[in-house]
Formats: sequence, structure tokens, C-alpha cells
Amino acid sequence: MPNKIVIAITGASGSIYPKLLIEKLLTIPQQWDELSVVMSNNAKEVWQTELDNTSYLNYPVQFYDKHNFQAPFASGSARYNIMIVAPCSMGTLGRIANGISDDVITRAADVVLKERRKLILLARETPYNLIHIRNMEAVTLAGGIICPATPSFYSKPTTIEEVAATVTDRVLDLAGLDITSYRWNTQS
Repeated sequence: MPNKIVIAITGASGSIYPKLLIEKLLTIPQQWDELSVVMSNNAKEVWQTELDNTSYLNYPVQFYDKHNFQAPFASGSARYNIMIVAPCSMGTLGRIANGISDDVITRAADVVLKERRKLILLARETPYNLIHIRNMEAVTLAGGIICPATPSFYSKPTTIEEVAATVTDRVLDLAGLDITSYRWNTQS
């Protein structure tokens, strides 16, 4: 069964991550049936600030307002099996960790956790305080995956996009998708 994926974009720095995630997912449409996106208001502002555009409006995916609780991924019966929050602000992480469903992003994360499906939070903050760490622990114990936005340099990236792709490729690997990516100690 192909995947149903929701990408949630919050207001943390790192708009390049969801941009690359969406673009890579669009190159492998055979691996998903549905691809939905929800953005916080801050995420739209950060995207415009960091990327100098509103290109998120141009992707051929289904967008949902963060207050639209009629979005299919707000219910377990819709069977969305992968949720990626990228970047994931510490505020969003805290609400997810404590079961506070105040918008469709946190509601969808709650649904994914209760249904024992895959939730990946691309945490974008540094340094972490003890509250952040405890919230990460709570999400991990509930079955979520915390993936810090920490790039690798094994592949010798030369552009900011290549550096960021070391993170987004890792996220897609964690999601269980079959992608072409740098692999340690192999020919690629």
C-alpha cells in the first residue's frame, strides 16, 4: 500500500528543509498516494524571509490551513502513515509532547502517535534546554522520532542545498522511503 504523507512546516528557521523534502517526494510519486502540507503562519513568514519567495504556493500538493480540523490527517481513519514536521519548532515539540492539540499540526501528530504510525520531528533549535530535552524524551517514549537538523559532511557537499539534503535524505530514510542518497562507505 503506498504511503499517505503529511508534511507540517512550523516557524523555526530552516525553510530549506521542507522545500527539499517536498521536491524530493515529488520525484518519487510511486511511493505515495497522498501528499499533504500544512504550514503555520510563522512558517510562511520564515519561508519568505529565508528563501525570498512564496514558492510553497506552487507545489502540486494539497495544502491545508492549520485551523482546518476537517483535514483528512486529523483523523486516524484517513490512515496517513507518515508525518514529518520540518522544521519543528520547540513550541510545536512541546505541544506534541504534552498532547496539546491546538491546531491541525499538533492534532495530526497526536493521531499519528495514537495510531502507532511514523512521526518524525526535524528539531531545529540550538542549544537545547532541559525542557526541550524532556519534551524530546516524551515524544520518543510515545513512539516518535526526533531527528535534529544536523547535517553530515561525508558526501563532501559543496552547496547549501547539498548540505541541507544530507538532513532531508536522512528524514526520508527514517520514513522508510526508497531514495537515492549518499551511503557511507559505498559507491554511489
